[in-house]
Parts: sequence; C-alpha cells; structure tokens
Amino acid sequence: MRRVIPGLIAAALALTSGLTHADTLRMECPPSKEGRQFCNEIKQQFEAQTGNTLAFIDLPPASNEKLSLFQQLFAAKDSGAIDLFLADTVWIGVLNKHLLDLTDSVSSLRTEVFPAALQNDVVNGRVKAIPAYMDTGALYYRKDLLEKYHEQPPVTWSDLTRTATRIQQGERDAGHKNFWGLVFQGKAYEGLTCNALEWVASQNGGSFIDSQGNITINNARAAQALDMAAGWIGKISPPGALGYMEEESRPVFQNGDALFMRNWLYAYTLAEDPTSPIRGKVAVMPLPKSDDGVSVSAMGGWHWAISAYTKNPQAAIALLKIVSSVQSQKKALALMGWAPSRTALYEDPQVLAQAPFLADFKGIFMHAVPRPATQTRRQYAQVSNAIYNTTYNVLSGNSDGASAVVALQQRLEIIKAKGWR
Repeated sequence: MRRVIPGLIAAALALTSGLTHADTLRMECPPSKEGRQFCNEIKQQFEAQTGNTLAFIDLPPASNEKLSLFQQLFAAKDSGAIDLFLADTVWIGVLNKHLLDLTDSVSSLRTEVFPAALQNDVVNGRVKAIPAYMDTGALYYRKDLLEKYHEQPPVTWSDLTRTATRIQQGERDAGHKNFWGLVFQGKAYEGLTCNALEWVASQNGGSFIDSQGNITINNARAAQALDMAAGWIGKISPPGALGYMEEESRPVFQNGDALFMRNWLYAYTLAEDPTSPIRGKVAVMPLPKSDDGVSVSAMGGWHWAISAYTKNPQAAIALLKIVSSVQSQKKALALMGWAPSRTALYEDPQVLAQAPFLADFKGIFMHAVPRPATQTRRQYAQVSNAIYNTTYNVLSGNSDGASAVVALQQRLEIIKAKGWR
C-alpha cells in the first residue's frame, strides 16, 4: 500500500497541474462512461450558472486506497487537488477536520433528504457532507416459496427462524438437498459489523456506541442477539457463511439455493436480471426485529463533501447544490443506478416508472441506522475491527454472547482511552 499511494498522489496532482486559476474547481468523477456523462452535464450547468470552470479528477476505485489518498492530500492541506468529492458513509468522522462546514449553506436540503443519512454527516452539531445516494441492508425473500408453503414474510427473527427451518426441510425433502433457509455476510470484515449492528439494535441491545460516544454493548439483549445469529450456523445457514461477503452470499440466493438473504440494494437489480433463475420470484422487505424491538438496517451509501482547503468555498457550495438537485439525482439514478437521497423522489412517477423496486426501499431507508463512525472519528477502523472479530468468534462457536459483550466492552474502552479523536 505504501508503495502505491505516492504514485496515486502524483497522478492526482499531475491531472491538476496547469489548472491554477482560482475559479477552476475540481470534482471527483465516477470513472465509468455513464459517470462521465453525468459529470459532463453537471459541468455544463455549473459553468453556465457560475462562470467558473469545472475539471474532473479520477480517483482509485478501491475505497481504502481512496481514503488513504485523501488523508495524505489533506494532511498537506493541498488546495489544488480537489474541491468536491464522494465520501463513504464511515469517512465523515475520520475526515471531519478536513471537510468544509456546510451547516449554514445547506439548510434547505436538511429537510429534503433521509434524516438518518443526514445525521450520519453531522459531527459535533455541524453538517460536514450531504448524502449523494442511499444504500442499506434489507431482507430478500422468495415470495413463490412462501406462497407454496402458505407462510407470511417474517416480522420477527423468531418468525424468520421458524419459517426458514420449515421451508428448508420441505425443499430438501423434495430433492433440493443443498437448499438453505438464510444466507448473510458472516466473514470477519466490515460487512459483519453491519450485520451485527442490525441484529443487536433490532433487539433493543443498542448500537455498540451511542450518539454521544458512550460504549453500550455490554448488555443482555446484545448478548442474546449474537447467540441468536450463532444458532443459525449449520442449521438454517450454511457453515460456509462464515466466509461469505456480499458476493459469496448473493449467488447462493440467486441460484435458487436459499429462502432468505440479507444484502444491499444492488442485489435486487441482479436478482431481476433477465438471466437470473429467480427473476420475478423475489421480494424485499425491512429486516426482522425482536418481539418488542424495531426493524434496523445498517446504512451504506456515499456522500458529497467539500475539502476545507478549497480556494473558492462559494463556488464549491454552488457545485454541491447542483449535484444534489432533484434533476441531478434523477439523472444519477438513470445513468448509474444511484438511489436518490431526496425523500420526495420516492413518490415521483418518473422515478418509480424507471426503478419500481425503489418503492420497497423508502421505508427501509427511512429507518436506516449509521454505524458508530461519526462519533468514533479516526478510531472507527479499530472499533469496527473489534466488533466484527468479536461477532465472528460467537458465530464460529469460539465464544458465547455473554462473554463476547463483556470482552467487546473492554476492548472498546481501551480503544477510546482518553476520548474519541
């Protein structure tokens, strides 16, 4: 990694050499053909409205490489590298001091985007980014199989476990020997942090770390949630789920070998592809909850942010408003499949005609919960590592829920030490 990053910095700076005019802004542009088309339309609007010039910057596709590049550019307080860029959901706290304060500039947008997504972008009461597009965890299911067995979509985790057990056995008895009730992302990585957050929070076990930065994981409900998930392995979920990320779990479901799947928005479009064996047989719903809990989905997605070192904050804010407009979000959906962050677009006939599945996601997006990244700031990577490794130990049978939440509380307290930095 260290050998690669200096080259990335040189490449990024080379792209901007010669563009020294104070009124030339630089914006990250998605590298695809569709992304370039979107950016060109933004460029036309921006230059016509402001009289400034817009140039585009290509950045590494890998999220970790991109973050490392930003951290090094911002450490140098480079004002010529980039003005507007896309930040991952969990970066806002990490990059906080390098992001322009948008609080007074985007007041009209604050009531028009999904509240949970905007809350993710607030650090110490200040707005540091604006949601560009939405993503979240959801439960996919085979509606044809529920109908076949006269079952209803599960409201609670107990419903899911019972229904998955029954239909799995029925399908295996009918000859489908490799059929499973549920697949999810069980590998020790960031995706397991998302799953664990959903299990724990939906059973009133808290969110590991609350919005004030207090560590809350050591409680009986959180322990029960982890034990519940561990009880699925080898029973309604394959042992191989301990190695699944998104693209290991999706083919199992899409090939017709699972009843339920926890995954992100992208999986719906692929499941409905003309070549998909389960096309027309899939539905999506909010994740289950406990009998006295609420459904919780971990929030994903990306956010528009402005470098605090921009030479022209006013022009950068004007550009932010253009890329966040209703028409721009419609264009981003049409060209790149970006689910809008503006809630009103989920009632827009044009949007729903183009992407009818979005009607199923509005309620899920509305209740999405951020990971504890904003409050833990630069220490989030350590926090997530502790969460997913502890959860994996429970899933794999090397620990139990009660022991795990005690150990995780202690580990997080050590990471926090003198405070979140």
